[in-house]
Amino acid sequence: MTHGEPTGTGKIDPRGAALASEDGEGPLAASPPRSRLAWCITGSGHFLEESLAIAARLPSVDLFLSAAAEEVLPIYKLQIEALKPRFRVFRDKTASGVPVGMLYDDVYHTVVVAPATSNTVAKCAFGISDSLPTNMFAQAGKLGIPGIVFACDTEPVVVTKSPHDWVTLRPRRIELDNVERLRGIDFCQVVCSPAELETALDTRLKELSLAWNTSSS
Repeated sequence: MTHGEPTGTGKIDPRGAALASEDGEGPLAASPPRSRLAWCITGSGHFLEESLAIAARLPSVDLFLSAAAEEVLPIYKLQIEALKPRFRVFRDKTASGVPVGMLYDDVYHTVVVAPATSNTVAKCAFGISDSLPTNMFAQAGKLGIPGIVFACDTEPVVVTKSPHDWVTLRPRRIELDNVERLRGIDFCQVVCSPAELETALDTRLKELSLAWNTSSS
């Protein structure tokens, strides 16, 4: 399993639960069982801003960043420090997947991977867990926790926003096949657009008797 840690100097217990906030300013409040949503970000810029805007409208969300996500976010002018007021942020730093332990402590009701690179999709589809997002996805499935994956390469032609311009990509057959394989993974729902992601989350919130945030502050 891949080890991640909260941003900052927070201490971690051996079971994997974070004992201090990401800024090291005190203990994280204990969460009721399955009361939070884990949102994993990979190294894709495809609808990255739109995905984070959706995440910001959800109650009680923690962000789990891959190493690639940490590189990509600033390229799209999204700074980790600017995300902290709204989200708890966990980073992929060492080798034993510590934040994943919060799944075992029954903290999360849903795991979202959005956006998911073709690399992450392939790993999830074939059961490979070597990053914080892929570990979160795999362990959630083993625990029966629903996962929602916003896959990037889902159509023969994909128009996506690069840091400087819009580009047209033509996913290979292998990328499209991996998306279909992922659809067959237990406890996984694959979505292909921000609209589908929002619809899937709306359904999940209703199942949990939860509501979208109405405040943008």
